[in-house]
Amino acid sequence: MDSSLTELVDRTAIRHCIERIARGEDRRNADLLQASWWPDATYDYGVQGGSFDEYLAWVVPGADAIKNTQHILGQSYIELSGNTAKAETHLVSYHRVDMGEGDQDTCIGARYLDLFEKRDGEWRLASRTMLYDWSTEWGDAIDWSQGLMGMPLTADHFSGRAVGDHSEKFFGDRKG
Repeated sequence: MDSSLTELVDRTAIRHCIERIARGEDRRNADLLQASWWPDATYDYGVQGGSFDEYLAWVVPGADAIKNTQHILGQSYIELSGNTAKAETHLVSYHRVDMGEGDQDTCIGARYLDLFEKRDGEWRLASRTMLYDWSTEWGDAIDWSQGLMGMPLTADHFSGRAVGDHSEKFFGDRKG
């Protein structure tokens, strides 16, 4: 394969892996996460760090207090070097958190610093460090049972994602 095409394929595979991780975290889906991280991978999210097994036990099933998350990915700067790659990906993450006196919405701007390894032709995450750039509290969360903008929701699948996300039914039981 031409080196330019190989580079394009590698960058696409790395970006898809980053997307799969975000989807897996938002849905607390162990299969998606296991398909994206090497079993010997490590992570440091500032508030939690360790081995991949520790990460998986932390993210799936997730904290009971964190009812909903959404990771919105921005640009990824990727530097390839043979069978390794470094990537920095910007993200904005939303979290609905049970604070004990009602749900609060919070939003974080951050960056992932990722080290990827290509083993047997497959790119997966070997190490991740999360850098926090900003955070804001949005206050009381909206009560979805009341609908949106004064109009009732027509089906249960319009709200929530951490458990029973409708898009999992839409895509089927895939691993990303």
